[in-house]
Amino acid sequence: MDLRLNQLIKQVKKGNHEAYGLIINQFQQPIYQHCLRMLGNHHDAQEIAQETFIKAYVNINTFKQKNKFSPWLYRIATNLAIDWMRKKKPIHILDQPISDDHQTTHVDQLKSKGPTPEESYETLEFNEAIQEALLTLPPKYRAVIVLKYSQDLSLQEISEVLDLPMGTVKTHLHRGREALRSTLIEVIRS
Repeated sequence: MDLRLNQLIKQVKKGNHEAYGLIINQFQQPIYQHCLRMLGNHHDAQEIAQETFIKAYVNINTFKQKNKFSPWLYRIATNLAIDWMRKKKPIHILDQPISDDHQTTHVDQLKSKGPTPEESYETLEFNEAIQEALLTLPPKYRAVIVLKYSQDLSLQEISEVLDLPMGTVKTHLHRGREALRSTLIEVIRS
């Protein structure tokens, strides 16, 4: 674990609230993005991300310094998101884009020789189709897909985050990708 983060965690365990603020600053955006991918809704993602940091703070003394902090934090976020999905049906479709990259103006695109407005729109449409397809997956598959492709975690880290055997993670990843592929093929055909 990064030495600075390790020191911050030790400070938080001693009751230093400011040190926890620094940890939140470091992980706030990745945890929010993870929650947004899991839940597909800006408001719900903010709520669960906030709840993740509260729960992590309350349980910081259970964190073992020899482990990596980010998988522990992602486990909390993932479990909270899955619980939220179970309680709140139906799942909301994305109410806000995952990324603000598409918000450049047409003038900026012409100056930067970036994608044309049509290309930007097609990319946005495709990203929204992926997000909608992702939201149709069962939570156990969605969690593995999001952790692998959005958070770029290794299979070992995903296994730790979800507290699942490596074989189960591989199975969920395979089945999740297949289900996602089938859904996207249907979207493309229609």
